[in-house]
Amino acid sequence: MNDTLAIILGGGQGTRLYPLTKYRAKPALPLAGKYRLIDITLSNCINSDINKIFVLTQFNSASLNQHINNTYRFSPFSKGFVEVLAAQQTTVSPDWFQGTADAVRKSLPTMDQWQVSDYLILSGDHLYRMDYRLFIEHHRKTDADITISVIPVEEAQASGLGLMKTHDDGRVLAFKEKPQGEELKSMRVDTQSLGLDSQRAERMPYMASMGVYIFKQHVLFNLLNHSREHTDFGRDIIPEAIKKYHVQAYLFQGYWEDIGTIETFYQANLGLIRQPDPAFSFYDIEFPIYTRQRFLPPSKILHCSIEESMICDGCIVRGARLKKSIVGIRSRISEQSVLEETLLMGADYFQSDDDRASNLAAGNPPVGIGAHSVIHRAIIDKNVHIGKNVQIINKNKQINLNREREGYWICNGIVVVLKDAIIPDDSII
Repeated sequence: MNDTLAIILGGGQGTRLYPLTKYRAKPALPLAGKYRLIDITLSNCINSDINKIFVLTQFNSASLNQHINNTYRFSPFSKGFVEVLAAQQTTVSPDWFQGTADAVRKSLPTMDQWQVSDYLILSGDHLYRMDYRLFIEHHRKTDADITISVIPVEEAQASGLGLMKTHDDGRVLAFKEKPQGEELKSMRVDTQSLGLDSQRAERMPYMASMGVYIFKQHVLFNLLNHSREHTDFGRDIIPEAIKKYHVQAYLFQGYWEDIGTIETFYQANLGLIRQPDPAFSFYDIEFPIYTRQRFLPPSKILHCSIEESMICDGCIVRGARLKKSIVGIRSRISEQSVLEETLLMGADYFQSDDDRASNLAAGNPPVGIGAHSVIHRAIIDKNVHIGKNVQIINKNKQINLNREREGYWICNGIVVVLKDAIIPDDSII
C-alpha cells in the first residue's frame, strides 16, 4: 500500500442536503452523534494501510478542515499524512474546481511529488466499510488501467448513479452517468453473473458505480491533461477511458449508501440503531471508525425510559422518554420530554449554569431540549435552543416547507431545525 496515494473529494455545494449544509461541507455532516461523515472514508484508508491521503475541499470547508487537522495526525516517524488541499486560484488556473475530475487535475502539481504507481479516488460523503487492499489487489491482478468498485442496485436508485455493462471477465464495456428513460432500460444486466441469487438479481438488475476508482498513475495524468474540458469522472473521464484503456469492475458486496439527500442522511443515521443487525455498525474491533478525541465526561441518565437509542458522551438527560433516537455529544434534555425517531446532533460546547440562567432571564431557552417538549421524526442540528412545551411533530403533515427565518425546514416530511436556532416556549411545528 506504500505505492498508493488516496485522494478524497470533499464534495460540492450539497444543495440537496440544505439546510444541513448551510454552514458545513457534506463530509463534515455529523454522523451517529459523535462522528463526521469524512471519518468513514478516512478510517477505511487507515484500516487498509493507506497512509498518504489528500482531501480536496472547496465549499463551506472551515469546519471540515478543522476536524481533519485536529483528528488525523500521524506519527512524525512515519511517512503517513492526511493533508487538506483547498481550492485556490492561481495564475495558471484562475477558476475554482469545476467538478470531481477538475479538482484532481488542479491538485496534480502538489501530488506529483509522491512517486506512486496508483491513485485511489474516493468520495468523502459515503457510508460504507471497505478494505481497499482487496480492491487494489484485484486492480493489480487484472493489470487494469482503471478499476471501478460497483454494487448491484434497484431501478429506483439506478437513475441517480453511474451504470455500466461488463464482459464476463469484468471488463467494462459501457458506462452511462445517471441515465433516464430508454437509456436507463438499456443498461439492465443479468446480475446473477455477479453471484446474486435469482430473486435478488431480479430485484437489482443494474450495476452501479460507487464513485470509488483506482487509476494507474500515468493513465490518470494522461486522461486529465489530454482532455482539459472534461471536468467530471462519471460524466466525462470514465466514458472516455473505456474507449482507450482497460477498465475493470470490482464487485463490492457490503453495505454502501451515498448520503446525498436529507432523507438518505436521516435514514442512514437511524438505521444505525435498527435491531437486531443494522446494515452498518460501528461495533467492529478489527475495522474501527476513528474520530476526534474530545475527552468528554460520561453521560448522566436520570429516571429515563430509553428504547432502541444511542446516547453519546457528555450528555445530561433527566426524566425523558427516548425511542429510536440518537442523542449527540453534550446534549441536554429536560424532564418529561419525548424524542421519537429523532436525530439530535448535540452541541459544540458546554453551556455553563450562568449562561443558561442568562438565557432564561432574557426570555430565551438555553441550549438543549426544554421540559415537556415532544419531538417526532426530526433532525435537530447543533447548538439548538428548544423551549418548554414545544411540539415538533409536523402537525400539518407538510412534505416540503421553507421556514428558515423561523429556524426550521421540512424536507420529505422530516422536520429539520437549523443550527443555532431558537424555538420559543409553547411553539408548535
